[in-house]
Amino acid sequence: MLRSRLFYLGSIVFTFYLMQPTDAQITAPWEVDALKAIKGRLIDPQGNLKSWNRGDPCMGNWSRVLCYNATASDGYFHVLELQLLQLNLSGTLAPELGRLSRMQIMDFMWNNISGSIPKEVGNITSLKLLLLNGNQLSGSLPEEIGFLPDLDRIQIDQNHISGPIPKSFANLNKTKHFQLDNNNFSGSSIPSSYGNITTLLKLSLRNCSLEGPVPDVSGIPQLGYLDLSWNQLRGPIPSGRLSTNITTIDLSHNLLNGSIPTSFSGLSNLQRLSLDNNNLDGSVPSDVWRNIDFSGNRSLTLDFQNNSLTNLSNPLSPPANVTILLSGNPICTSQNQLNITQYCQAKSVLVPRGPANNSTVCPRCSTDLPYENIPMSPIPCLCAIPLYVEYRLKSPGFWDFVPYEDQFQQYLSSGLSLSLYQLEVSTFMWEEGPRLKMYLKLFPNNTAYFNDSEVYRLRGMFTGWLIRDSDIFGPYELLKFNPGWYNKLLPDGAKSSLSTGAIVGIVVATFAAAAFLSSLITLVILKRRSRHSSSKKRSVKRIPMKIDGVKDFTFEELSHGTNDFSDSALIGQGGYGKVYRGILSDGTVVAIKRAQQGSLQGSKEFFTEIELLSRLHHRNLVSLLGYCDEEDEQMLVYEFMPNGTLRDHLSVRSKEPLNFPMRLRIALGSSRGILYLHTEADPPIFHRDIKATNILLDSKFIAKVADFGLSRLAPEPETEGSAPGHVSTVVKGTPGYLDPEYFLTHKLTDKSDVYSLGVVFLELLTGMQPISHGRNIVREVVAANQSGMILSVVDSRMGSYPTECVEKFAALALRCCRDETDARPSMMEVMRELETIWEMTPETGKSVASLSVTTLGSSNTATPSLGSRMVSSSGYDHHQYMSSSDVSGSNLLSGVAAIGWLIKPLADQPKPIGITYSNEVSNTT
Repeated sequence: MLRSRLFYLGSIVFTFYLMQPTDAQITAPWEVDALKAIKGRLIDPQGNLKSWNRGDPCMGNWSRVLCYNATASDGYFHVLELQLLQLNLSGTLAPELGRLSRMQIMDFMWNNISGSIPKEVGNITSLKLLLLNGNQLSGSLPEEIGFLPDLDRIQIDQNHISGPIPKSFANLNKTKHFQLDNNNFSGSSIPSSYGNITTLLKLSLRNCSLEGPVPDVSGIPQLGYLDLSWNQLRGPIPSGRLSTNITTIDLSHNLLNGSIPTSFSGLSNLQRLSLDNNNLDGSVPSDVWRNIDFSGNRSLTLDFQNNSLTNLSNPLSPPANVTILLSGNPICTSQNQLNITQYCQAKSVLVPRGPANNSTVCPRCSTDLPYENIPMSPIPCLCAIPLYVEYRLKSPGFWDFVPYEDQFQQYLSSGLSLSLYQLEVSTFMWEEGPRLKMYLKLFPNNTAYFNDSEVYRLRGMFTGWLIRDSDIFGPYELLKFNPGWYNKLLPDGAKSSLSTGAIVGIVVATFAAAAFLSSLITLVILKRRSRHSSSKKRSVKRIPMKIDGVKDFTFEELSHGTNDFSDSALIGQGGYGKVYRGILSDGTVVAIKRAQQGSLQGSKEFFTEIELLSRLHHRNLVSLLGYCDEEDEQMLVYEFMPNGTLRDHLSVRSKEPLNFPMRLRIALGSSRGILYLHTEADPPIFHRDIKATNILLDSKFIAKVADFGLSRLAPEPETEGSAPGHVSTVVKGTPGYLDPEYFLTHKLTDKSDVYSLGVVFLELLTGMQPISHGRNIVREVVAANQSGMILSVVDSRMGSYPTECVEKFAALALRCCRDETDARPSMMEVMRELETIWEMTPETGKSVASLSVTTLGSSNTATPSLGSRMVSSSGYDHHQYMSSSDVSGSNLLSGVAAIGWLIKPLADQPKPIGITYSNEVSNTT
C-alpha cells in the first residue's frame, strides 16, 4: 500500500514538473503559436518580421515584440506590446490575436492591412491601446471590443469600416480617446448611450457618413475635444452645457437645424467653435467669449459661415482675440444690420498642425538680443527669447514620430502648464534603443521673455521629474536644460559651469574639510563604541521620503525577519557590509544588505542612490524592493536569489555542475543586464566590479547582475550614438577582473566592464578562478589558444558540448580580455555574438539547460544535432595532474604546450583545435 501511494505521489510530482516552462521556451507557448499565426496572415515585403522565425519572443529576439519584464503566476513571460506600425505590411489580421490576452498595446498603424477586425480581439482583456488607423480594414466593428475593461484609446480612423457603430462601445468606461474618423458607417447613427462614456477626453467621428441626431455629451465631465464634422447629422444641437475643459467643438458640414444654443457661452477654455455649413437659423450669439480669460493672448474662432442666421441677439463687440465668421448667412445681405461687414468676408480657416503650417512671412527679429519668431503665436510675428531643452524619450511606444507629433506637443505643453504655441519641437532624431532625441524651444506667454520665476519653475519641472508619465511616450530623460540668455537669472549653483567664486569656495571648503577630518575620525570611533546602545532607538528616520516602486521598511521589520540579524541568517559579506536572508511578514524571502558603520552614506546620497536603483528594471538585474534608513542603520532590501552566485556553481565543491547551454545562457543574461546599465539606465552606469560572485542565479538559473549603484555613474556620451566616455576615478574592483588599462590610467569606461565580463566568460569556460595558486586565468587560456589546445582547458564538469560553439565562445571571451581597450568588442557586440552562438547551440542542449542542475550533474552525454560535433569533457579526469582543491578540473597550467605530453589523445576527451583523430571526421577551421 505504501509503495503504491508513493508511486501515485511521484507521478503527480513528475507530471507537474513536466508542465513547468523551460527556459528555452520562456514565452507562454500559446502566445508563441499566436504570434506565428499572426505573421502567417501578414505579407511582409521588407522582411521586418524575419526574426520571428527563430528563438523565443521574450528573449528579445523578435523585433517589434515587447514582453513583461517578469514571469506571471503561470511561470511564463507574456507579450506586452505588438509595435507593428508603418512596416508596409499587408494581408489580414489573424483571429489568434485574441490569445494574447495579457497584451496592453496593439499597434498596427499606417500599414496596408485589409479584411475585417477579428472579433477575438475582444478576448485581449488587458488591452489599453487599440491602434489600427491608416489601413485598409473593412467590415463592421466587432461588438466584443466594447467589453474590453481597460481600453484607454481606440483609434481605427482612416480605414473602410462600414456597418453600424456598436452600441456595446458605450460600456468602455475607461476609454479616454475615441477616434474613428474617415470610415463609412453609412446609414448608421451615433448611439445616444455614448454620452455615458464619462471618461472621454476626445470623441472624433469626422467624415464617417453618419446620420441621425447629435448625441448629448454634456454628461462627460472632462471632454476636451469633440469633432462630428462632415457627416449627415440632422436635427437641433443639444442644449446641454458641455464640460468647461472643452477646447474644440466641430459640428460643421452636417444638416443641423434650429438655433445656436446659449450653452456655448461661458466655456472658459474654448478655442474653436465650428458650426459652418449647416442649416442653423435664428440669431448670432453675442457672448460666446464670456468667462474666457484672454490675458495670455489666447484666441477664439467662431465659424458660423453658410447657415441661415438672420439677426443678432445683441450688437457684436468681441475682444480683439475673437474671430467671427458669418459669410454665407442672410444677415450679411440684410440692410437692417450695420457694422458687421468685417465679419462677412469669406474666409477659409485652417486648423494649425504645428510650426510647419505657419505660412505668415514675418520680418526678422532684432539681433540686439537672441530673439526668435514664435511660430504659432496668436500675435503674428511676435519675437521672444526662448529656453532650449534637449530631451529624450527612452522607450516610446511607436516607430514613427510624425503621426504623434501634435499629440506629443499637447502632452508636454499640458504637463508644463504652457499654451500649445509656447512649445516647439525644433528637430528630432532616432537613436539606437530605439530612443527618440529631440530639441525643444520653450517660448514665453505673449511677451518677449520669461521672468525669473518662470525660468525656475520650468527648470524644476524637468530636473525634478515632475512631468506626468505617458503610456504612449514612455519615460523621458533630460539631456540638457540650456538657459541661454536667461543664465544670468539663475544662481551660480544652477548654471552649467562654476564661477570663479564657486571655485574659490570649493577650495576653501576642501581645506576646511581636511582640517576637520581628524576630529571627525575621533567622533566616528566614539560612535562605533556606542552603536549597541543606540540600536534600541532606531525608530527615528533620517529623512522622511517616499520613492515610487520601493518600500520604506522599519528596522523592526527587518530585524524580525532575520531573527535579530542572527548568524544563521547571514549569507554573505563584502565591502558594503553583511548580507542576510530575511523573511518578511507576508512570507516573501528577501536579501538584506546591511551597511557597516564605515560604509554609511549621508541621507541625501543614500536616497539619491535608492531613487536611481528604483528606476532600474531589467530581467537580468537584481531588483531593489525597499530600504531602511533609521538612526545608525542603512539597509537595502533585494529580491532573494535561491541559487546563489555563479561562483558557487563553478567551484569543484559544488555538487550541481552546469552544462554548456546553461553556462552560455548565464553569459547571455549577464551581458544583457550590463548592456542595460550602459545604454538604458538614466544616467548610464559602469558596473566596475563584475565578477562571478556578483552574478546571481534565480530559481530557474536566470542570471541577474548585482552590486551596481551611484559610485559608478557614467558620463553622458559626448556625441549621439556613441558609447559613454570615461570616468577618472580611484581604481576599485577585484584582482583578476581588473581592466589593465583602467588600472594604469584610472579611466573607467564601458570597455572596462567588457574586460571583467570576459574574465567571467573564461570562468564559465574553464571553471577556474581568475587568480589561483599563482596562475592567471587570462594568461593560461591565451597560452592554450596559442598552442592550438583551447579545448584542453574546458571544465571537465561541463559534460558534452558542441565544439564549434565552445570554440566561438572561447574566442569571444579572449577578445573581451584584450589588453588594448579599442581591441575589445562593445557590450552590444558581445550580446549579439552570444545570441548567434546560442542559435548555433543544438536544440537538445538548450532543452537540457532548463532542467534542474542536479539532473544535469548525473548525465555526461547529450545527443548531437546534425552538423555539430559534440565532445564529452567528463571522460578524462584532469584532477590527477592538479594539486589545487579549487581548480575545477581544467588543464590550466603555465606553458600548456610544454606539458602537452600529459594529455593522451583519447576519443572522449577534449582535443586541441585543429587536431584530427582517427575515429572521427576532421572538423578543422
